[in-house]
Amino acid sequence: MWVLFLVIAWSAAILTCGRLCLAAAAAAEAPPGRAGAGDRARRLTLYETAFLAGGPHRVTDLTLVRMGRERRVLLAPTGWATVVDPVGRDELERSLITAIGPDGQSPVPAVRAAHAAADAVRALADRLVEAGLAVPGPARTNVSAAVRQVRGACGLVVLTGAAAVLMVPPETHRGQAVAWFALPLLLTSACLLIARVEIHPYTPWASVAGQELLGRVDVPASGAAASSSFSSDDTGFLTALAVRGSKALADPELRAALAARLSDDPR
Repeated sequence: MWVLFLVIAWSAAILTCGRLCLAAAAAAEAPPGRAGAGDRARRLTLYETAFLAGGPHRVTDLTLVRMGRERRVLLAPTGWATVVDPVGRDELERSLITAIGPDGQSPVPAVRAAHAAADAVRALADRLVEAGLAVPGPARTNVSAAVRQVRGACGLVVLTGAAAVLMVPPETHRGQAVAWFALPLLLTSACLLIARVEIHPYTPWASVAGQELLGRVDVPASGAAASSSFSSDDTGFLTALAVRGSKALADPELRAALAARLSDDPR
């Protein structure tokens, strides 16, 4: 009877690990024929850098901080954003002002959620996907779902293995049953470890071509990038924010303003 549990464990391990490998490979590659030499050689804008490094929420944070440093939006340490200048200078700024709402004030998490669904952010994402620099949404979803399934398979192996060991009579070789279940457990655990090492440190938003461009972005040294002073040239500061996220900020009040996030914020 315990052999049936072994078959279930092996089937779950092989199927889920295979799906994760396929999903990761598909997500890593740009759509065929879309990423040309010009796309791979061009320079990214700040908004494009933010999206490829951290997705729509990073774009929102960049826009908030950019407008905040120009005193056109006030970012309170309590996590509220208040519009000072209701005239945006580009589509993303105008969509951000709309996301804050007609009252001109809204919590940052709510702004992130509304801004992520704005047409301007979707258009930015579509352009990057079309250029082969961003991973399409379905591919990102498939990788996340595959990782969850491997985790589930790992738990299933443990449960079926424990049940099988309990079913084996004490006088028989329980060690043999344990060894057979250790192999699918090792497979799923190793797959999860490789996924964490190979996928987790990198952005799930950028394709291979997008990651190559991100690697060429000139990010200032941590000390210079994290400066909280308001200078006439904020390019280096904003670039660091776009690439590294809020951890690039040295100003504790600014970090506190961006600290509040939705429970499903992927940053």
